[in-house]
Amino acid sequence: MLVSFNWLKDYVQLSDITAVELAERLTRSGVAVDIVHQLNKGVSNVVVGHVVSREQHPDADKLSLCQVDVGEEELVQIVCGAKNVAQDQKVAVAKVGAVLPGNFKIKKAKLRGQASNGMICSLQELGVETKFVPKEVSEGIFVFPQNVEVGKDALEYLNLHDEVLELDLTPNRADCLNMFGVAYEVGAILSREVNIPIPIIQNCSDHVSDYIQVKVESLEDNPLYRAMVIKDVKVATSPLWLQNRLMAAGIRPISNVVDITNYVLLEYGQPLHAFDYDRFGSKEVVVRRATDGEEIVTLDDTTRKLSKDHLVITNGIEPVAVAGVMGGAKSEVQIDTTTILLEAAYFKGKTVRRASKDLGLRSDSSVRFEKGIDPNRVALAAERAAHLICELAGGSIVEGCAEVNELDVKPLQINITVEKINQALGTELTEEIVAQIFKRLQFLFSQSDDLFSVYVPTRRADITIEADLIEEVARLYGYDHIPTTLPVGLTTAGSLTPYQMQRRKVRRFLESVGLNQAITYSLTSAKKASAFVEDVGNVTPIRLAMPMSEDRSTLRTSLIPHVLDVLQYNNNRKLDDVAIYEVGSIFLTEEKELKEQPKEKEMVAGALTGTWQSHLWQGEKKKVDFFVAKGVLEGLFESLGVTSSIRYEVAKKSGFHPGRTAAITLAGNEVGFVGQIHPTLQKELDLNETFVFQVDLEAVLSFAGKDVFYEEIPKYPAISRDIALVVDETLQAQAVKDVIVEHGGKLLKSVRLFDLYQGDKMEAGLKSLAFSLTYFDPSKTLTDEEVTKVHSQVLEGLKEQLGVTLRA
Repeated sequence: MLVSFNWLKDYVQLSDITAVELAERLTRSGVAVDIVHQLNKGVSNVVVGHVVSREQHPDADKLSLCQVDVGEEELVQIVCGAKNVAQDQKVAVAKVGAVLPGNFKIKKAKLRGQASNGMICSLQELGVETKFVPKEVSEGIFVFPQNVEVGKDALEYLNLHDEVLELDLTPNRADCLNMFGVAYEVGAILSREVNIPIPIIQNCSDHVSDYIQVKVESLEDNPLYRAMVIKDVKVATSPLWLQNRLMAAGIRPISNVVDITNYVLLEYGQPLHAFDYDRFGSKEVVVRRATDGEEIVTLDDTTRKLSKDHLVITNGIEPVAVAGVMGGAKSEVQIDTTTILLEAAYFKGKTVRRASKDLGLRSDSSVRFEKGIDPNRVALAAERAAHLICELAGGSIVEGCAEVNELDVKPLQINITVEKINQALGTELTEEIVAQIFKRLQFLFSQSDDLFSVYVPTRRADITIEADLIEEVARLYGYDHIPTTLPVGLTTAGSLTPYQMQRRKVRRFLESVGLNQAITYSLTSAKKASAFVEDVGNVTPIRLAMPMSEDRSTLRTSLIPHVLDVLQYNNNRKLDDVAIYEVGSIFLTEEKELKEQPKEKEMVAGALTGTWQSHLWQGEKKKVDFFVAKGVLEGLFESLGVTSSIRYEVAKKSGFHPGRTAAITLAGNEVGFVGQIHPTLQKELDLNETFVFQVDLEAVLSFAGKDVFYEEIPKYPAISRDIALVVDETLQAQAVKDVIVEHGGKLLKSVRLFDLYQGDKMEAGLKSLAFSLTYFDPSKTLTDEEVTKVHSQVLEGLKEQLGVTLRA
């Protein structure tokens, strides 16, 4: 919203404050002013001149020799190239020594042999943007009305000494999208009266019923529609003051009638539309929904196709305007228009917004209807426009108005106490201060002790609850005056929960071993939502009701598709060595029709591809394999203290390599998996060998929440024995290790697999597993006999339970 400081002075006394100071006060009260524009772009020494004579330049067909009176004793000769310069015009003259925008200085010159002592200026040359200049003078000099005084400052007449405040309004402050609203705001901030002009209507003998009737078929979209008729109108150029105000507000002047509707739009915030009554086509206005495929040619000479979602103004036969958005070209006010049909209505913002969006038309009118207008200003704005049309275009107002009115315009009542205000703001305001603030806001109220019953005016649709009134009191009292206080009462030092600390520990460990954290969307496609899910039949994808795209339409059921997406993204950018992890939630439900919230489980997943370690100087290079991924998890589980309860079991899972995948169990319950992506899928995704893991983080961390016990540093030595066992090639090392632990008793402290051999020296179908067994007694030094006895029990147990033998 652009607010002319000079225009604002018509409503509020501002002689003792500058535009910059006012901008600061507005911003501090919650109505942000982005910038204060200076309309004077450095122009000086430009006066009103009178073209006494104009002759053709003797040596140039496109130049004129003008003798100009600039209020001095002698006339000055100026060579002018404008096509529209003529004798007896009042024009803007930059005298010798004048400065124009861009620090362009006017000097004495000779043009084609003729002296030129100044410059006759166009509005563009004085710093006015071309898009705001009236079309009739956009390609020539500007011509003043004859009543201006020669020799006076031309910038005063053109309002170019004005300053314009550019407001950055939040969506709720639609009341400041007009001059009255800004005036009320300024008046409240400065504690000054606001003077609102009262339109005076003088009707002629004719009655509106002889000219027009109104019928509204869609009252839910248009509860109020008023039509007035003004006859004997003379369409012409607007007076200079009106043009100046429109240009300062960023609107190009067109004609007096159209300019008046735009002026009232800026003044009242009420959109109006003027139809040429004789071109309207009937004596009936019918407001209805458009039909699918119906067409209208709008004021921009574009044919637009309408739908049943759009509200239109019709003459009973065809549309003549899109309600609240733009009028039609057929009934446009033109130079020969003599009778005006003036529309003032209240259109629902939702309907206008839909039409504006569908048709790609966003106008000053549609913006205000979308954000909400004051229903109590509809009639006043129409009367104000009618009054100005009579004053500036010589019209006569036909008595009465054709109207359909089903609009409820009662003010909202909100009750609030001073105690409630002080409690919320931390202040000690008195009843007198609060009452004075409501008076400054021009809110009517009644008071009983400290209880205020406030009647919110309809112009302030943003105030609906107690908190809104508290905000108004805070704004007007001054945010700078609200004391800074510490909270009173018991306080608790903030800290992480045990679960949060453990989760942070997981992230820190994975980062310490070389994985980078990735964060991906919780939403995915339906296809990816069903990938890497074991029990697909019992897991129902959860689809959004209104997804932003098909790629983000379904809640994820696994993190694996997302970490693979990250690998793809990096590989496509020539990053082949990638190790990442993600901590995030998956969403599971077995319901075919979702009636309850889905189960949300927090998981940790990782993906590794390419080279794990590279020491080129030593000639060492280690590629990512199954044991690298498994080793990362083993280190993680050890840091969480759950290693003794973790088992890895061979597994076959959808989308994974059948021989390089293991299920992870915790105390007998499966909590995750680790393995290589199936080669077929790797090829489809254009990935190198890729290993991934996913673990139920909640299950692991809840299990890991046990106390840690410390043991005394051993005083006695341990004894190690190595054994190499010949076993069936299908037998898992974990099964052998379990039997060793079972028969080792209390003296066996650790079992470690350190070698696997399958080769020419082994029979077909067999393999060799080598284990290192450590025996230890914390109370004494073990003898060879004691160790041999236990070791023999281990070997016998292996032979009896698994049929394994010692390798020779």
